[in-house]
Amino acid sequence: MPSLTDQVANYAAYHRDRRNIATHFVGVPMIVFAVAILLSRPGFELAGLPLTPAWLLVAATCAFYVSMSVGYGLVMTVLLALITWAAGFVAAGGTALWLGAGFGLFVIGWAIQFLGHYYEGRKPAFVDDLVGLLIGPLFLVVETAYALGLSGALRRAVEARVGPTHDGSGRKAPGLTA
Repeated sequence: MPSLTDQVANYAAYHRDRRNIATHFVGVPMIVFAVAILLSRPGFELAGLPLTPAWLLVAATCAFYVSMSVGYGLVMTVLLALITWAAGFVAAGGTALWLGAGFGLFVIGWAIQFLGHYYEGRKPAFVDDLVGLLIGPLFLVVETAYALGLSGALRRAVEARVGPTHDGSGRKAPGLTA
């Protein structure tokens, strides 16, 4: 299994333009929330616990994250649990709300993503590797850690492989990556 550094560097190679990264901070959470909403129905019980397909996906995804990094995996677990919990409230509304919010956020989120990749001049990472769909949310957490002055060794390793971010002119952007 590729390491955290391998996964983040592979994803980062498709995301060096800071405008693209900025669009991801909007689009990726919208898509994750949309998927959680859509998968929050139907609900069922397993050993007395209320479950939905969303919670099963979160469990599997978080296990993947923890296998790469316990610290980042735990952060992702908390964030995805909060998103899935909130999505459950939307899904519990009427069918129109459930489907409207789910599909609406999904389409708008992807439109924002593709705008970012227009700036980047490169296709999304998931086109070449579907794991990119799982790494996107983690990438945002990693970028946030960089902005907070954390994970310097990971940042240096990633930038050694794919170079620094730039401001759209091709020049290295001043300041932090995110």
